[in-house]
Amino acid sequence: MKAINTKLWMTAFVAIFLAIFTTSCKDENVGVIGVCPVVSSTDPANTAIGVPLDKVVTVSFNEKMNPQTITPATFILQEATKSTGTTKASAVALSGAMTYDATNFKMSFVPTATLKPNTLYSGTVKATVKDLMGNALQTDYVWTFTTSANLSPKVILSDPANNATAVFLNKIITATFNVPMDPTSITVSTFTLMNGILPVAGSVSYSGGIAFFAPTAALTAGTVYIATISKGAKDATGTSMASDFAWSFTTGSVSAPKVNSSLPLNLATGVSLNAAINATFSEAMDPLKITSSTFTVMNGTTVVAGAVTYTGLIATFTPTGNLLSGTTYTVKITTGAQNPAGVSLANDYIWTFSTKSTLGPLGVDLKTVGHFGIIAGVGVTNAAGFSEIHDMDCGISPGVRSSFTGFPPAIIVNGSIFASDDIAPPGVPAMLIQAKQDLTDAYLFAEAASSPAPVTVAGDQGGKTLAPGIYKSTSTLLIQSGDLTLDAQGDANAVWIFQIASDFTTVGGAGGNVILTGGAQAKNVYWQTGRSATIGDYTNFKGTILALTSITMNSHATAQGRMLARNGAVVLTSTNIITKP
Repeated sequence: MKAINTKLWMTAFVAIFLAIFTTSCKDENVGVIGVCPVVSSTDPANTAIGVPLDKVVTVSFNEKMNPQTITPATFILQEATKSTGTTKASAVALSGAMTYDATNFKMSFVPTATLKPNTLYSGTVKATVKDLMGNALQTDYVWTFTTSANLSPKVILSDPANNATAVFLNKIITATFNVPMDPTSITVSTFTLMNGILPVAGSVSYSGGIAFFAPTAALTAGTVYIATISKGAKDATGTSMASDFAWSFTTGSVSAPKVNSSLPLNLATGVSLNAAINATFSEAMDPLKITSSTFTVMNGTTVVAGAVTYTGLIATFTPTGNLLSGTTYTVKITTGAQNPAGVSLANDYIWTFSTKSTLGPLGVDLKTVGHFGIIAGVGVTNAAGFSEIHDMDCGISPGVRSSFTGFPPAIIVNGSIFASDDIAPPGVPAMLIQAKQDLTDAYLFAEAASSPAPVTVAGDQGGKTLAPGIYKSTSTLLIQSGDLTLDAQGDANAVWIFQIASDFTTVGGAGGNVILTGGAQAKNVYWQTGRSATIGDYTNFKGTILALTSITMNSHATAQGRMLARNGAVVLTSTNIITKP
């Protein structure tokens, strides 16, 4: 057998490879002059959709290129016509910064301004771009992509900060985003921590715009770690990060104190309204650093008032009053909490819990009619005396302003009178029509309320105490021989709805008042009345009356509530006071 000529064989192999996998550059005068550079990929890819508005556009080549040929003149990014994908006739090339990465054969273009939303763009790499041998692209390379309506999500804060030193060994690594993220995209695949080339084991979670990486074991002292959030992390609309976000930090030699447990537990539900909130630390803490500044409870953005104490290993927050029912609270112990040696918590410790459901039915949504202390269909009258309506408006529709009588001497404090024939300010008639429609909707909602099951009542309710709920009368209803007490049992959100088929009357003398106790609030009491309502002489009334026909307040009767009549009139007899519930 003849020996194989290795040199000839390799020459032939290279020739075949070049013939199959490369494009030969040709000159019309001398023929083939070398291997052509080609665009191997683009980002965004051709016909890509949903591209972020702050996208950095990149073009990768198959070989090293001559940086001097990669200039703003050889790369053009413009708007394109959607029907054809060709450049718009009026399109202007976008300005931006261009760089070239010789190691990865990649050109990058950063537009000066963000791209337009939901717009088709075309990118063009001119044929004048050349490789190091002077070989040029044989033709212009053109591709298109379509933008989304969003910017790329990005990390705006990391903890530890980039290049931080003396980081606690039990530190939880966090990254805060500029927009809400898709929690399913924040995983151990997209949020990693590396010790050199070794991945650190840990768990990843996402809450409130923050991603958390909790190492399974304590970090190693005096070690540089690199944390990375990759482009696989997406916002709630599905838009990916424009690029990986990486930062590094160096550990110290100390583990920080931490919160070992909390009550209520994180994500606990049905928590009692008089519950105290506490946290148990891993070691003794400095009592002077456990304060209302470092231990807070929030209802949304509202700070809950309370007192903070510290005994043994336990810090306790005792609210000044009962918590609200059906409410989610957020508790935070900040890194301002320290042990006696001055060592802070490694991270803020945050947890949430929800209180038990509201007693009684759902409240009635008054919508725009909630701005009114009085609203009527045909007339509003102050018959005598210096009546007052505080912090609410008064209105009449379809009745006109001439049907509003006795104002003055009656006055409205921090409110206004509106009538259906007002021409100023503009829009008053339409506003009143909407308010009356909202009143009708509220009336019908209260009338139909059925959960919890209504309790049937009849006759005089004076002298009774009623828990939150729905109370239904099939005829008239009275409060006469004593006061009616509504007991919220500590629930400030507790609701009462009274469904009265006919007339509703309170009678002054031996009672007739509505008394609120146990944290009950007038704004949560509703009296749906199938005909008319009368508030008796010198009685003190609580709640919102939703009357089908008319409402009368007798002499010197007062109300913390609203008098809202769908069709008839509202009459103030003499020196009546209505205040906002």
